[in-house]
Amino acid sequence: MHKNCSLVLKFIASCSVLLLVLSACGATTEQVVPQQTVTVSSGFQSKVSPIPAIPKYLCGAWSSNNAPKPNSTILIFARITKDLEGVRGATATAVVHFQGGDQTLDQHPASDSGGYASFKLALEGRQPDKIPATVDVIFTNFPGGTLPCSPAFFTPM
Repeated sequence: MHKNCSLVLKFIASCSVLLLVLSACGATTEQVVPQQTVTVSSGFQSKVSPIPAIPKYLCGAWSSNNAPKPNSTILIFARITKDLEGVRGATATAVVHFQGGDQTLDQHPASDSGGYASFKLALEGRQPDKIPATVDVIFTNFPGGTLPCSPAFFTPM
């Protein structure tokens, strides 16, 4: 029994020494410096940020399938609006940005009465799996001049 007591005392002493060593290696604390007080004037809330004007002409593009098979055929849609109404007769052009280089689509559809135009795009394995590609669409031949759309995108899977 004396031997067990001796082992327990040695174990407790070893743990105490280990705790002292570990606490000595800990991070030191530094005095915290108070932050400067910020004052906001009462007139701050009376200033109103201007609301930006909506552009007269807007357009955007999107794909019929954002995750097509590498050899599938997808559609690229685009829409042009004037004061939120579709613009008829604007000519659309599209450039696909594949990893191996750009391809201009030879189709030049005119927008319909709703402002929509579409392009057929056969992927033919030109974009690697899980690598996104974008498509830029630009509308021309309308009273607003030339208008680049927000790009469409797809990622073959």
